[in-house]
Amino acid sequence: MTDLQSLTGTYAIDPSHSSLSFTTRHAMVTKVRGSFNDFTGTIVADGANPENSSVDVTVQVSSVNTRDEGRDGHLVSGDFFNAEQFPTMTFKSTNVAYNGNVFEITGDFTIKGETHQLTLPMEFTGGAKDPFGNERIGFEGELDVNRKDFGLTWNAALETGGVLVSEKVKLIFDISAIKQA
Repeated sequence: MTDLQSLTGTYAIDPSHSSLSFTTRHAMVTKVRGSFNDFTGTIVADGANPENSSVDVTVQVSSVNTRDEGRDGHLVSGDFFNAEQFPTMTFKSTNVAYNGNVFEITGDFTIKGETHQLTLPMEFTGGAKDPFGNERIGFEGELDVNRKDFGLTWNAALETGGVLVSEKVKLIFDISAIKQA
């Protein structure tokens, strides 16, 4: 199952075989990598008419994991995500276009109460029936965003110039989804 026509159906994102991760520059010299471990999502795919497809994803911001408990605690605090007041971030598509092997999924991305429209280029990586009889499809993509656009403005100046945390954040998506209907 690798042709566009066979993508039709409703799919649940499988968080145990998917990754929603990010990288950002730290102290202007290296990258910090992190991911979100708790998320759900639905893909409604129409292979014959991709423009009728949709994507809806909800991420629990308190599930952020950068392999440093202190940093993770800071990220969920009021300085960054303010998880107590804004426990989730969401993406809801408003338009889907298909160009070659890439789906351009435009939608409303909301973090910390700030919503901006962006377009995610997601490459279709194929489909297969797994050993348990599940029909799976896969996508991968990445996109740079400015964290300040979403109210994530905390920073600290460095003695040597520059800042502790870059404004640019690269979002990285590796998605495996299981057909539901």
